Amino acid sequence: MYNIKHNQASGLLEIENSKVNVYAKIYLNDGASLQELTLNGHAIIKDLSPLSYADTYASSILFPFANRIKDGKYAFKGEDFQFEANQKEENNALHGLVYNKTFTVINSTSSEDSASVTLEYNETNESKGFPYLYNIQLEYIFGKEDFELKVTVKNTDAKPFPFTLGWHPYFLSSNLYDSLLQLNSTSKLVLGDRNITTGTMKTDTTLPIKIAGQQLDDCWVLNSDEVVFQTPNYKLKFNATGDNNFLQVYTPPKENTIAIEPTTGVSDSFNNEIGLKVLKAGETCAITWSLNIKNNN
Repeated sequence: MYNIKHNQASGLLEIENSKVNVYAKIYLNDGASLQELTLNGHAIIKDLSPLSYADTYASSILFPFANRIKDGKYAFKGEDFQFEANQKEENNALHGLVYNKTFTVINSTSSEDSASVTLEYNETNESKGFPYLYNIQLEYIFGKEDFELKVTVKNTDAKPFPFTLGWHPYFLSSNLYDSLLQLNSTSKLVLGDRNITTGTMKTDTTLPIKIAGQQLDDCWVLNSDEVVFQTPNYKLKFNATGDNNFLQVYTPPKENTIAIEPTTGVSDSFNNEIGLKVLKAGETCAITWSLNIKNNN
């Protein structure tokens, strides 16, 4: 049986089924980020200490933009806007506005086979650089070998707004050097100064990408939503709904750890409009990212 424990004092949610070796930990006060995840006995997401959440944005939900906005500046419908440049060293706005918000639990269910929690943040104040109101709901669904994260955004404002979405999880391998990434892409972003997109270049991903000591901070335009992370102990398959799918991959200064980030936009999307969408007043947009894990036998 799946058990859900909500520690209201610490803002911590724990989901566990010891019979099938599933465990998850969600920090409601840190943007409802999934800080630990074990599926079928494999710890695939773990605490990144001594690296801090403030530096890693580990498993944060990226909205209203994924990645960066150059100088925090953009224009929309003839009006100029300025986000706070929270990435001081590059003078960019980074990873949106909800990574540090407190979410509330609005629903939870558990059974023999699965558990789900639905979490919500309702923005009722206009933010600097993004003077719009919105509601964002996260539904986390856990099974023995499967995981889903459904993100639903509703524009509760009277005006349309631009947006992209992303998720920033870091995954653990027993040996990252001997791990592989498989994806379908013929186009890769070119990043210039301050990791801002300057264009695209052709790429060939016919063969799996050998991580093998590479320092990665790369973004691919995906032709298929399916991505596979092959490690010595497990194979993790990613899928996403929607028609704008990009993959950002980053190797942090943490042994055997890699960020594999599905997004609907890219660095500086609010200016280059790659993947950028507009949500009209009263409308809703949803995307689901899913994981499936298999043992290496």
